[in-house]
Amino acid sequence: MSPAKTKGLRALALFIPALFLTGCSKVSELGFPQGVSSVNDQSLSLWQGAWIAAGVIGVITLILLLWPAVFHRPKVGGPEFPKQTQYHVPIEIVYTIIPFLIVAVMFFYTAKKESVITQKTTVAMHEIDVVGMQWSWQFAYPEAGPQAVVTGTPSQPPTLVIPQGERVRYILTSHDVIHGFWIPAFMIQIQNLPGVTNHLEFTANKIGEYPGRCNILCGRAHSQMVFKVKVVSPADYKAYLETLKGSQG
Repeated sequence: MSPAKTKGLRALALFIPALFLTGCSKVSELGFPQGVSSVNDQSLSLWQGAWIAAGVIGVITLILLLWPAVFHRPKVGGPEFPKQTQYHVPIEIVYTIIPFLIVAVMFFYTAKKESVITQKTTVAMHEIDVVGMQWSWQFAYPEAGPQAVVTGTPSQPPTLVIPQGERVRYILTSHDVIHGFWIPAFMIQIQNLPGVTNHLEFTANKIGEYPGRCNILCGRAHSQMVFKVKVVSPADYKAYLETLKGSQG
């Protein structure tokens, strides 16, 4: 083997292990916290798997690009171009099958996780109505009474208070145009559609405050259509509902 090829193989042998050893033994959360909600429990592994698959494919593609550039360069005194091959049926079949398999595997796991995330159960302990409107949000708590409604404005975003560890069903509608109910930390979004009622269920696992926003371009003040999610203990949530009941008087 020529010195150039030996040097190239050594470089690849050092590059690939270094690429994988730079991370921890635990797969990175890649921008999303773990265990914040029941949705994260399902979505995080799918998110990580997609990045790992993309990384592996990227490394293989990089090798395929560099290999001919390093090992099949024109040689001094040799022909200007290497031998040209117009068709190579086995390789073309492989290039067709591999992308199909990648898409099929990703589709399978996505559909599997999505069916769990969007499943409507009979175990939801609470129900909250989420209404999108230009350009803010309205949160209603039916168990605290018909007037227990929190309405925000672009200048005063509302707070969605939810209990820790208890499953909540959200009823999503829109007053005007399409909006997107999105809580990034919870890895969940669903659309508020005019004339259509959507449902979503999940459990918030960690006490804290998390930003929420509309992720559908809905008009002039879309960027101001934000809200805050506040996860509190079940006792504090019960006390919050009592304050909503008291405010009706």
